[in-house]
Amino acid sequence: MRKYFYILMAILSFVSIQAQLKIGDSIPNLQLMNTKNEEILISSFKGKLVLIDFWASWCAPCRKANKKMVQLHATSYNRIEIIGISLDKDRSKWIAAIEKDKIKYTQLIDPNGFDAKTALIFGVEELPTTYLFNNEGKLIAINPSEEQLLNLKN
Repeated sequence: MRKYFYILMAILSFVSIQAQLKIGDSIPNLQLMNTKNEEILISSFKGKLVLIDFWASWCAPCRKANKKMVQLHATSYNRIEIIGISLDKDRSKWIAAIEKDKIKYTQLIDPNGFDAKTALIFGVEELPTTYLFNNEGKLIAINPSEEQLLNLKN
């Protein structure tokens, strides 16, 4: 019985490793709801530099990072498309955090926490986590530094 358990664990580990995005992978074709209850296709932003920011209203480091994202958006909005993806399970707390943090860039929600399909596909293991895609929709950096983002050329 123990042997089968270890085989099953090995298979599950391999599958989860395969699900995580790697440098050079394409932006996934996933639809999520925005703050207006409209479905947005993440890959529709292809053609621009896209920074996807996974966060949640209950995550203190995320809320601190939101301040920097708001500043980045204000100074780079014509060069970088920022998309926030919340893993909040409570929509009202998510909306309140967006308002309190004065976030103006695109916000989407996948309300299943770390079990959310989007989090699993991207390989999100902690919050906040960011993914940078180039104009062709290819992943070029995971958790790029603020300096890297400010020095990007479109």
